Amino acid sequence: MYDQNMETVNQKFHLVLRENGFRVTPTRETIWNTLVDHGGHISADDLFSMLHDKEPGIGRMTVYRTLDLLSKIGLIRPIYQGTGAAHYILFDDGHHHHLICTNCHCVIEFDNCVLAELEAAISSQFSFEIEGHLLEVYGRCASCQSLE
Repeated sequence: MYDQNMETVNQKFHLVLRENGFRVTPTRETIWNTLVDHGGHISADDLFSMLHDKEPGIGRMTVYRTLDLLSKIGLIRPIYQGTGAAHYILFDDGHHHHLICTNCHCVIEFDNCVLAELEAAISSQFSFEIEGHLLEVYGRCASCQSLE
């Protein structure tokens, strides 16, 4: 999740779009701001519903295309929580971690990143410049375990 203030987040949004040859449009800004305000973890359809209430002129395909663009330039990432539909997360610092319950599909975020040594080894072994990672660990949450 983005830990910076909103002005810094928007500056990064503008910079990354322009560095990748894309224009900052009012529609892209509205979609981005809604994602940031929501904190991520939202499906395209849920995002469209939220936007449609505020901005009825933004179409469903525009939301999908914008999410695809933001994903390609590294500002967000799709994750799949066993529900079939992608949920989009903000991808600000090169890593993101989730515990995902295979029973109720709840998502628990955690920040404790202990993968630095593993990343260094992988980078060295494969001559691969790592830009970030997304860790999803699947299992059963405490609530679902207590139901047994």
